[in-house]
Amino acid sequence: MAYRRGFKTEANGTALEVRAELGLRALDPLDPFALARHLEIPIIDLSDFARTSAGARYLLTVEPESFSAVTVFAGTKRTIVHNDGHNDGHNDGRISSNITHEAAHGLLLHPPTPALDDRGCRLWDQDIEDEAQFLAGALLVPEDAALAIARDIAKGRSTVPEAAARFLVSPQMIQWRLNITGAVNLHGLPPVASP
Repeated sequence: MAYRRGFKTEANGTALEVRAELGLRALDPLDPFALARHLEIPIIDLSDFARTSAGARYLLTVEPESFSAVTVFAGTKRTIVHNDGHNDGHNDGRISSNITHEAAHGLLLHPPTPALDDRGCRLWDQDIEDEAQFLAGALLVPEDAALAIARDIAKGRSTVPEAAARFLVSPQMIQWRLNITGAVNLHGLPPVASP
C-alpha cells in the first residue's frame, strides 16, 4: 500500500505520544487492554456470546481463524469484540495485535462502515485497514524498539521469538516491524516474511 503523504511520520508520533500517556518508553511492552481502557473503548470477549449465539460458538470452535476482532459502534461510542479463543493462531500475541489494531482505528478516527453489502458480501476498505495495521505495529513495537531488536539479533544477543515474548506480540509482528522500519537494512539482517 502507498500510505498518504506524511502518514508514517504522523503514526509514529501518535504511537509515541500515546505510549507516553500510558507511562511507557519505547522499549516497554504495551498492554492492549490498558490501551483500550485509556481510550475508553470497552472490550468484549467473543466467548461472552457463546452461550446465547450459535454464530459465536461456531467462530470460537469451528472456524476460529475466520474472526479476529471488530469495532462495533453505538453512535460515536466504540466497543471492540475480539476472538479470545487461544487456538488456531489466536494466541496472546495475535490477540494483542488484534485489539491494538481496533484501538488504532479509534485513534485514527476512522468512521464506521457497513460490514456487509446488500448481497451479504464483506466490505473492506484496504486503505484504512493498512493505516490501522501500521499504527498498531508502531504502538506495539515502536521504531526505536525495532532498531534495538535488530541490533541485538545482529549481535547474537536475541532472536525474533525472544523479542516477541518480550514485547508480548507474535514473531510475525516483530518480523514485520523489522522490515517496515528498515531496521533489517541498518543491521545487515536479511528481510523476513510479513505477518
